[in-house]
Amino acid sequence: MKFPKKVYTEKEVEKAKKLINEGYKHELRVQGTPEFKNKVNQALELLRISKYFDLVSTYIKEIIEIDGLTQLRETEAVIWANKFAVENPVDAASLFVQKTNHMKEYIEGKEYYGGQAEKRSVEKRIQFLEVLKKESKDKAIKNECKRLLQMWEEASLAY
Repeated sequence: MKFPKKVYTEKEVEKAKKLINEGYKHELRVQGTPEFKNKVNQALELLRISKYFDLVSTYIKEIIEIDGLTQLRETEAVIWANKFAVENPVDAASLFVQKTNHMKEYIEGKEYYGGQAEKRSVEKRIQFLEVLKKESKDKAIKNECKRLLQMWEEASLAY
């Protein structure tokens, strides 16, 4: 069975959910300029190091460079990202985890947007940074994880 081109109707969502439950993985594609592809591929390598790549490739088909706002296109299982969103591969990888969690909740029929859903997805992003910090052998990546985790900690104190 082939993954639906769109994940919009109830039938398409059910088909996608069934395939995912059976272990389906997308052959994750990246579209954009060579620089964009390079940055995204660096982020994807960090997802592999942290063992998150399978999760992302389960729910996301493609990452496409755009000039506008970075966003998840749920009905297409695609992340639209601008060049600024992928400039820092560690932050980009954590963003991909966050968007993947939104997609997962969309497919599962959970409320995937709004305050509580955003909080859950940010928690997944933070968990990823903690895992990457532990799993990476690269001191610069570990330091960047620490910096981003500190930033998220400070942001949570603001609320």
